[in-house]
Amino acid sequence: MRDLDRLLRPKSIAVIGGGAWCISVIEQCRKMKYRGTIWPVHPSKPTIGNLSAFSSIEHLPGIPDAVFIGVNRHATLDIVQHLSRIGAGGAVCFASGFSEAQAETGDGTDLQEKLLLAAGSMPILGPNCYGFINYLDGALLWPDQHGGARCKSGVALLTQSSNIAINLTMQARGLPLAYVVTAGNQAQTGLADIAMGLLADDRVTALGLHIEGIGDLRAFEALAHEARRRGKPIVALKAGKSQQAQAAAISHTASLAGSDTGARALLKRLGIAQVDSLPELLETVKLLHFTGPLPSNRIVSMSCSGGEASLMADAGLGRDVTFPPLDRHQSSALRAALGPKVALANPLDYHTYIWSDTDAMAKAFTAMLETDAAIGCLIVDFPRTDRCDAAMWDCVIPAAARASKAAAKPLALVATLPEAMPEAVAMEIIKAGLIPLLGLDDALTAIASAAYLGQPRAAPQPLLPPASGIKSGIMSEAEAKSALAGFGVDIPGSARAHDLVSLQQASLGLRFPQVLKAEGLAHKTESGGVVLGLNSTDDVLMAAQNMQAESYLLEEMITDSVAEVLIGVLCDPAHGFVLTLASGGILTEIMADSTSLLLPTTESDITRTLMSLRIAPVLRGYRGKPAADISAIVKAVLAVQDYVTAHADRLGEVEINPLICTPSRAVAADALITLGDET
Repeated sequence: MRDLDRLLRPKSIAVIGGGAWCISVIEQCRKMKYRGTIWPVHPSKPTIGNLSAFSSIEHLPGIPDAVFIGVNRHATLDIVQHLSRIGAGGAVCFASGFSEAQAETGDGTDLQEKLLLAAGSMPILGPNCYGFINYLDGALLWPDQHGGARCKSGVALLTQSSNIAINLTMQARGLPLAYVVTAGNQAQTGLADIAMGLLADDRVTALGLHIEGIGDLRAFEALAHEARRRGKPIVALKAGKSQQAQAAAISHTASLAGSDTGARALLKRLGIAQVDSLPELLETVKLLHFTGPLPSNRIVSMSCSGGEASLMADAGLGRDVTFPPLDRHQSSALRAALGPKVALANPLDYHTYIWSDTDAMAKAFTAMLETDAAIGCLIVDFPRTDRCDAAMWDCVIPAAARASKAAAKPLALVATLPEAMPEAVAMEIIKAGLIPLLGLDDALTAIASAAYLGQPRAAPQPLLPPASGIKSGIMSEAEAKSALAGFGVDIPGSARAHDLVSLQQASLGLRFPQVLKAEGLAHKTESGGVVLGLNSTDDVLMAAQNMQAESYLLEEMITDSVAEVLIGVLCDPAHGFVLTLASGGILTEIMADSTSLLLPTTESDITRTLMSLRIAPVLRGYRGKPAADISAIVKAVLAVQDYVTAHADRLGEVEINPLICTPSRAVAADALITLGDET
């Protein structure tokens, strides 16, 4: 882990290069009233950005803490090597044309390797990145415009994309930004390393990540541990959907557990809240900055419109938030404040009877907040000031501030439309000790995420590291079942046969009814390679003649099935071993009923995951029907985990589908394993 303190919080900055980008770095530092020293460097220009320039690094009056390198990719290499040799604090490599351009240039990857060698132990950001903005100290190694302002504390935003970073600085949501940092190619310093450096600043309250790809799993585990230790929440927007599902031809697991699923499972395991859009990211880190994680997902909501109250209630559907009913104390206090004509409920439509009466509004808002809800929401859209008179809205913020203080409860003023809360109004709301949130959907996502982050959770076990670069071969079904049985998976009685004579002998040694399967087919049921319910040896032989397979697998049929479940483990090189539990058999794709975890996992996590599936009521016994043996299912999953752990260095995939769940057993009716050669 590299020390990024000097780079991110520099007392001296060198700017190497004379182009417009370098001049912009100097100008941005001036605008932000950076108090440190700025040293332009150029071999021939006497001044850069109205500052006297030094002709070379050797002529600098000191060793810079942070350096913006704004020259071409080839010249960057020599400069980085020189800076590393003199002990500079770190550098931003602005130039492109490295590994991201390998297909176009043919030498990009080679140049990036040389850049790493040149840097040595000196931290570098990029290449192919804009650098960073430190709004706390006014230090900007940033070659373009930005929309932020100095602050004393705030959230840090970190992204691989420089353009997204520019856009994020232009937010007008009342969100104080402490840092905006870009990572570029992450040739040396990855997202997790940069994030650790940001969390080390006591003035940073929360961290927002825009992630295109997880690089170092162990580094992200360390980041999550450090965030827990410091009590600083992390929110992530993970970009990119897996193409793995489209390419999957062998198993159902691959289509259910692609890299996006792996990423979601990883972030959940690490206690990082995940959102799905940039507005959700901004609203969530804003809420966390002002309140920190919430103790619960219980909300009270107030508006002066029944339509808005309905919108709020509907927006809560599908999000992990609840609107608890009003208690007796709330109802009594609300009735006193609102009179007899208002229907009392949560969300509350308090009508406009008390509008402009600040005292009555404060009493009504206080009554709603005096409950065990974690936060209150007051829906209010402000008029546009260029065409309207906003004087009638002057009552809202003072009344809300009095209520929040009286109830000692955080209160968010929520605009249904982002346009309906100008930045100047958002700043007034913050000054009053309230929280401005923009958009009902994004506000509720932020609250749900803050409540998720407020849940107590134990530190997760270290991830089981995935295999890499292993070419896996496919085991036959019989081989796969035998291998899993060695670790405790329950399998049917079975025998293999290569001709009708051996098949007849096999049938006589097994209990009826029996199942006949053609070997060598990936999806046997769809290909007519499975015949069920064979009650005699003659039935078996007739089925085999119709099947005309080269070899057969004959099994005892499990007849008392309650439900079928899929257990799958996929090696995802980016995220680890992804365990997927799903409705099994022919319903796997139809129901799309699946949940994923990362290995290793625990008995309690497996049980909880099973009970989150839509098939859970059937497993528990639906409408008087027998229940499945849940403990047997969990035992099967743990046995699969043991097999994966023992072969993690060369495993591609394990799938049991279906696992036939009965009142007393959980039996692997079909299995698939892809496994590489032993090294």
